[in-house]
Amino acid sequence: MVIKYLVIRFSSIGDIVLTTPVIRLLKTRRPNAEIHVVTKKQFAHILAPNPYIHKIHILEDSLFHLIKELRHEDFDFILDLHRNLRSLIIKMALGEKTFTFHKLNFAKWLLVNFKIDTLPDIHIVNRYIEVLSGLQIKNDQQGLDFFIPQDTSLPSEIERYFTRKKFVALVLGAQHTTKKMPPEKVIELCKKINHPIALLGGETEREIGKVIATQCLNVYNTCGDLNIYQSTLLIDKSKVVISHDTGLMHIAAARKKDIVSVWGNTTPKFGMYPYYPGERSKMFEVKNLKCRPCSKIGFQKCPKKHFKCMMEQNYESIAEYTNALMNLH
Repeated sequence: MVIKYLVIRFSSIGDIVLTTPVIRLLKTRRPNAEIHVVTKKQFAHILAPNPYIHKIHILEDSLFHLIKELRHEDFDFILDLHRNLRSLIIKMALGEKTFTFHKLNFAKWLLVNFKIDTLPDIHIVNRYIEVLSGLQIKNDQQGLDFFIPQDTSLPSEIERYFTRKKFVALVLGAQHTTKKMPPEKVIELCKKINHPIALLGGETEREIGKVIATQCLNVYNTCGDLNIYQSTLLIDKSKVVISHDTGLMHIAAARKKDIVSVWGNTTPKFGMYPYYPGERSKMFEVKNLKCRPCSKIGFQKCPKKHFKCMMEQNYESIAEYTNALMNLH
């Protein structure tokens, strides 16, 4: 007998990747499970290659039309991993047994606004998996999943350039500026790394990637030239990944890479640091700043105008650790 589960997670790239253990555990621990996922249209491609998913339902403009579609599926259980007004409306409309993730928003608010830390010392993935406890399903300790379509390949020029090269992948992109290293600091860091570097990012980072590449002889800019699957292929080829707190950091963790993560206005205390990455991964942050964290997400500019959380990073230490990791490969 098929048991149908609906998993709700609308956004964003990193958060969706962080929910993949729940999907895998449902399917592998319940072989008769049929897993459906609800997400926003712009993120559906992240889950499309996932072999554990039976069907993806798209949230577009009309929640009414989505609910009408979901009602036809006759689900047995709903797992709400987003917990917002829209997910509440979906749950109420479908009326099936529901397991809901607790977002700890008040604890995050206390940490951001008053620097009072009441957050549990537990990764958000483990909190997602706690939702499965009502189904008697436990963590398999296998980390995150990120699947690449079989027909994915790198552009021939980039493939040729990085063939047989031992290189670092450096992620420039992030949704919010206060999560990102300033360009001048990226240049400073790249000049201290003794190996080739591939810059990864979207169209937004293309021009700054060009500037960095012109000032650093060891840098190749791929920003704006690769889709997310091609970027993952390049991450697979790299030996070490340097990243901000962003979606590609979690994808790199899913691919079991050694990650050097650099933290700005957000903090690992929120429980969204790399989950089961390479065993030599390390986090760098400026501790004991009274203004940090200033947001649980981020801003387009530093509210205090000094951006100490990134400007005062020890880039010498980040480079030294990266070089040491590279020498181990």
